[in-house]
Amino acid sequence: MRYFPAFLDLADRSCLVVGGGDAAARKVRLLRKAGAAVRVVAPRVGLELAALAARGELSLVRRGFVAGDVRGCAVVHAATGLAEVDARVAEAASGAGVPVNVVDRAEISSFIVPAIVDRDPVVVGISTGGAAPVLARRLRAEIEVRLPARLGVLARFAESFRASVAALLPAPAARLRFWERFFDGPVAEDVLAGRGRAGGEKMLSLVNRAAGAPEGLVSIVGAGPGDPELLTLKALRLLERADVVVYDKLVGPAVLEYARRDAERIYVGKSRGNHARTQAQINDLLVAHARLGKRVLRLKGGDPFVFGRGAEEQAYVRRHGIRVEVVPGITAAVGCGATTGIPLTHRAHAAAVTFVTGHGRNGEPDVDWTALARSRHTLVIYMGVATAGRIAERLITHGLAPETPVAVIENGSLATQKTVIGSLRALAELIRDNGIIGPAVIVVGDVVTEADAGATWADAAARGARALAG
Repeated sequence: MRYFPAFLDLADRSCLVVGGGDAAARKVRLLRKAGAAVRVVAPRVGLELAALAARGELSLVRRGFVAGDVRGCAVVHAATGLAEVDARVAEAASGAGVPVNVVDRAEISSFIVPAIVDRDPVVVGISTGGAAPVLARRLRAEIEVRLPARLGVLARFAESFRASVAALLPAPAARLRFWERFFDGPVAEDVLAGRGRAGGEKMLSLVNRAAGAPEGLVSIVGAGPGDPELLTLKALRLLERADVVVYDKLVGPAVLEYARRDAERIYVGKSRGNHARTQAQINDLLVAHARLGKRVLRLKGGDPFVFGRGAEEQAYVRRHGIRVEVVPGITAAVGCGATTGIPLTHRAHAAAVTFVTGHGRNGEPDVDWTALARSRHTLVIYMGVATAGRIAERLITHGLAPETPVAVIENGSLATQKTVIGSLRALAELIRDNGIIGPAVIVVGDVVTEADAGATWADAAARGARALAG
C-alpha cells in the first residue's frame, strides 16, 4: 500500500486552489463540501468560480501564483493545467510542509484525491494510487448504486443514541454487538425507509433491553478450499463480526484478512503427527470464549461437515447450553473439480461419487473396498497422500482396473495449485516423483479424462485412457 488512507478535518481551515478552470472548480466543490475556507489564486476564472466569489463563498485573488500563497494553508491543490506553474506550486507547498495535490500528476503530489461516494457523514474513498483512475470511477459507480440514499440519515440517527448506549453498555464488546443488532434489524430498516418516528420508538425499546447479559454464539464455518473469493456471503459477514477466530491449518492468510483487525485469532491447526491443540482442547476453547458473551468463529478449511469434525464440535457446544450455527463451505473435492475441469459426475463416465478419508484407525480407510472399486463411479480421497500406495493396492485387488486415471490436486484453488495425472497403478510414484506433500485430494475414475489442459499427464496409461475417452 503506497498511499496511506486518511480523512482530513478541513472545517474552517484555509485551503488553496491554484487555477481557474474546470479542474480547479471540481477541487473547490470538494473543499467547500468539507467546510473549508477556500482561496483561489488565478489570473482568470470561469463562471462558476466567479459566481462563488461574488457571493462571498470563496476568496479570489486574480493574479498568478507566488510561493508565499501556500503559507498557513492546510492543503494546496494545483489545477492550472500548466506543467511549469503546477510544478512551482508543488515545490512551494512541499518546501513549506503543506500537503499538495497536483491534478493528474501523482508523481509530484504528496497526496492524491480518491473517487468519492458521499452519504454524509458516511464517505467512501476509492483509490488506485493513480494507476487506473477510470477503474476507481467505475468502482465508485458500482458502490453508489449499492448504498442506500438515506445511509447518512441512518448514521446521524445512530449518533444521537451513542451516549445512551455507552452509558448502558460500558464494555466495548457489548456495545459492538448492540450496534450490529441495530444495523441488521428493523430499526435501521425503518430509518432507511424514511419512517423515522417508528424507528425512534423501536430504538428506545432496543436500548432498554440492551443492558441484559450478553449471549455468546459459536459459528462453525466452512472457509472453502483456500481461495477467499470462494467464501460464502454468510461466512464473510461472520468473519467481519467475530470477536474470536479459531482457525485450522487449511485456512490461509488471505481468508483471515477479512477478519476484524481487533479480533483475537487462535491457531489450532492439526497435521500428521503435529497437533497445535487436541480436539478436546479446541472444544473447550469454543465454550470458554462463548461463555464470556463473545461471538466465536470456528473456521475450517472446506466444509465443516465433510471430514472436518464439525459435528463433534457442534454437539459439544450444544451440550453446554450455548447457541451454535453451522455455515457450509465449498468442500475441497468440489473446489478442485472446478479449478481442474474434472467433473465429479458425468453422463459418460460416472453415475455416483464417494468421498473417503485416507486416514483410518489402522493407517488406511476402514471402508467397503469392493463397493469403491465398482465401475462408473468417482472416488475422491481426502488426506490420502501418505497412504496412497496402499489405497491403490486395495482398489486394484478388489477389481478396479490398474490403468484407471487418477488426479492428484495439491493446494486446490490457490495460485500454487499443482495438478498431476497418471494411472491408479502408479499413484504412489505419481505423488513421490512430483513432490506432492499436501494438502491434496486424489480423484480416481474416468472423469479424470475430462481434466483441462493445465494438468500434467504423467504416464502413458493415463494418456491412453484419455485418448480412448475422446
